[in-house]
Amino acid sequence: MEKTQAKRQNAGRKAYFCGMNARLFISLSVALALCVSVTARTRQPAENLPLQTDTVIDKMLPTIYVYPPLKFKNKRQERRYNKLVRDVKIVLPIAKEVNQIVIETYEYIQTLPEGKARQRHLKAVEKGLKAQYMPRMRKLTFSQGKLLIKLIDRQTSSTSYELVKAFLGSFRAAFYQAFAAMFGASLKKEYDAEGDDRLTERVITLVENGQL
Repeated sequence: MEKTQAKRQNAGRKAYFCGMNARLFISLSVALALCVSVTARTRQPAENLPLQTDTVIDKMLPTIYVYPPLKFKNKRQERRYNKLVRDVKIVLPIAKEVNQIVIETYEYIQTLPEGKARQRHLKAVEKGLKAQYMPRMRKLTFSQGKLLIKLIDRQTSSTSYELVKAFLGSFRAAFYQAFAAMFGASLKKEYDAEGDDRLTERVITLVENGQL
């Protein structure tokens, strides 16, 4: 009786391990097949390769951002969103250019002695910016101009008012702020990616990633 039970237990163990080995074999076979299929697609012609050499993909895949689909209450809300997408595509490159100019200007003035040399350079920069960007600014709509002020804060981590004050002084900053206020805008506007500008941040992320 005991011998019979032992035989049954041994048979059960063999069946279990055979099943385990079979699943392991299948898993390894599938993994090997996948590796072969991937490397085969990137393999160079045999005549160009030394013997026993293979090519393996080594490439960073772009990040794909997935957001919940937007639900518009009406056509007007949908049109506002589409307009935001257009405005971001127009204004974001300018904000990035401004950020680069700020970095380059700051780095350069650090090489100049304090005083008149820096003031002369900053005046030259201001003049150059007006000549380069004024024609482009005239083409912006009012809403695009207000968006640009916020995106400059996003890119530089400083409001437009703070940038003008740092480079051109308090008087010029106050002058430009007063000028902007005449048109209902403010150079002190900050970008709030997790608050009022959450939808804008979503659009920027998708635009930068080529998904819009």
